[in-house]
Amino acid sequence: MDPRPQPGERFRSRTLHRWYALTWVLLGACPPVIGALDELDTSKYWLFGLLAVICLSYLLVGAFPANPILRPRTFLGVLVVGLAVVAYLLEGGASLFIMSLPLFWIFATGPRQAIGFSGAAAATSIIGGTAPQGWSPNFLTGNVIAILIGYAASVLLGLWMDKVLGQSDERARRLNTELEHAQHQLAQAHQRQGAADERERLAREIHDTLAQGFASIVVLAEAARSDLDTDPARSTQQLLSIENTARENLAEARALVSSAPAGGIPAGSVAQTLRRTLDRFSEDTGLTVNADLRDVDCDQPTRIALLRCTQESLANVRKHAAASTVGIVLSEHPFGIELEITDDGRGFVVEESHGFGLNGMRKRLAELGGELTVTSSVGDGTRVLAMIPSNGQV
Repeated sequence: MDPRPQPGERFRSRTLHRWYALTWVLLGACPPVIGALDELDTSKYWLFGLLAVICLSYLLVGAFPANPILRPRTFLGVLVVGLAVVAYLLEGGASLFIMSLPLFWIFATGPRQAIGFSGAAAATSIIGGTAPQGWSPNFLTGNVIAILIGYAASVLLGLWMDKVLGQSDERARRLNTELEHAQHQLAQAHQRQGAADERERLAREIHDTLAQGFASIVVLAEAARSDLDTDPARSTQQLLSIENTARENLAEARALVSSAPAGGIPAGSVAQTLRRTLDRFSEDTGLTVNADLRDVDCDQPTRIALLRCTQESLANVRKHAAASTVGIVLSEHPFGIELEITDDGRGFVVEESHGFGLNGMRKRLAELGGELTVTSSVGDGTRVLAMIPSNGQV
């Protein structure tokens, strides 16, 4: 459906239309009525009746523009005949004709129809106004000249307005096309951004779960192979750890495929979940783990973020730190929840670290309104502090 207004509808501003209707009544219809009040013959009643018919038709066609009987073309025909009869009764009627000229442009479907109907009204008004006196050489009376000038002025003004409004419609159509194009591009950009965000989320989840699990399996398998001849019991324990890690990875993979928000995390408090992770880490690596885990109250997204930060930090300790002791403190404060993980390993230069793991932790915490602070220097170990604000503190 074409949203543009039709030619005649461009002239139909509701506010201007109301003001014009009031002006038409005061300056067009009222003067003939006032002038005919002192007449003694019955012609004045015909005049009043005709004006009433024109006014009623005007109101009806404005109120019911879609009615097949009260179509604008029908009203324009009534207006032409009415103006001619009024001109005959008044032996003039130029003022009513001139005040009625905008109606032809308001209700016509185009410039040609407006010019045609207004031209017919001008001709019939001139004929009606001069008929009572009969034909005379002084045909061009003041009334006739006023009608001709009014008609010519209305044609020029109407054509100019039609051109101006046509250009405005063209600009509006062009702007609408540009807007639709921009909206389409914006929708595509949102779609691409959504896809990119989803890929980043999946990459972060895979890195924090499956990749870490596979890295643990590789380390445990290498250790089990080296201890197979010298310490079979240790190798057996490492193989059991490999089996458990593989099962956990399978659960994580199924959770990722099904988009489960819990991410395969077992039930229990966040302190219990972290304790199981630390016990597994200590068992697999043999490192000393000192933990102070408060049973904090938090929602599932916060619980997942704390677990992922712990897993990533422990994985970094396993792969890079060469530490002997790891400390972890989980505490709750008025401003939020803090998770601190320290090690006595070799440390590193934080500014030179661009790994996916630390960036992933930062983004995961930022999604919850939290932040990650990493403090480390070569030879002095590492401190990782994750802070997540309490609900309503973001």
